[in-house]
Amino acid sequence: MALIGKASPEDVSLHPIKYKWAYDLYNQAVRNTWFPHEITLKDDLQDWAKMTDDERHAVKFLMAFFNPAELIVNRSLALGVYPYLKSPECHLYLAKQMWEEANHCVAFEYVLETFPFDREKIFDLHLEIPSMLAKEAYINKYLIRMTEESLDITTIDGKKDFIRNLVATNIVMEGTWFYSGFMVALSFRQRNQLRNFGSMINWVLRDESLHLQFGINLIHNILEENAELLTEEFANEIRQIIIEGVNCEIAYNKDLFPTGILGLNADYVNQYVQYVADRRLEELGLPKYYNSTNPAKWMSGATDVYELVNFFEAQNTSYEVDGHASGKVETTKAE
Repeated sequence: MALIGKASPEDVSLHPIKYKWAYDLYNQAVRNTWFPHEITLKDDLQDWAKMTDDERHAVKFLMAFFNPAELIVNRSLALGVYPYLKSPECHLYLAKQMWEEANHCVAFEYVLETFPFDREKIFDLHLEIPSMLAKEAYINKYLIRMTEESLDITTIDGKKDFIRNLVATNIVMEGTWFYSGFMVALSFRQRNQLRNFGSMINWVLRDESLHLQFGINLIHNILEENAELLTEEFANEIRQIIIEGVNCEIAYNKDLFPTGILGLNADYVNQYVQYVADRRLEELGLPKYYNSTNPAKWMSGATDVYELVNFFEAQNTSYEVDGHASGKVETTKAE
């Protein structure tokens, strides 16, 4: 059975498992299950009261993007990925991933409910700020193609459309934009601010690391099964899709940090974006483009992209549900 194609009612047997990596990712995702209200965000309100207007702007701006972004990813998975895969193992993982995206959305709702935000204003920001509109338009450009009746996934062009959408959503949005936002959010915890919010971001980030690994594995397996896609022209197109996504994020971060805050400004964050984008290019088998160094080396402990290389050899110690026990949950918040 090929990995990519129009899913049919007959594609329902897990055995024999052909794509074990997808099944392993599903089992790891189940063990990673968490719920937002297990974190007491009210403890962070004392920090919020002491923060500067620029610091508060950064947090609000992140929430304005992340809240709808999780639902955008969910829609892209449901409409642009799930229907075009024949593998039951991949469908199993995608079902868990879609639940996780919904859980992330609820987590950010919890943040919006807890902090003294003007929620309506934050909800509307992504419809008013040009840099946010540009990011959503970038994703929708590729997703819309996946919903058109003229798309035939069995053709070379259809398979290319699938990979384009997967690169835009998984590699750029989840694997680059989200990592940029996570770094900003966790930078507050580096300064001993919003520590519980930082724990929530750590849990979201761990989920997203699995999402990223799934997408990278998916792309590599599709290319292995469809050698006709391995052309220099298509490789250059994929590279340009990623570069275009980085340009969107660079503009967004200038709005996120119009003046900068202590130890953090748009140039710093955008250097990190370029560094992460180079890692994504390498993970896809493409050469670096930016050759940027990592300005946020403090991110490399548990959250950096290097962890993905040997992900399954790493012990998950920050939060894990024991799927083989009686629902017992053990929790150790990351420092």
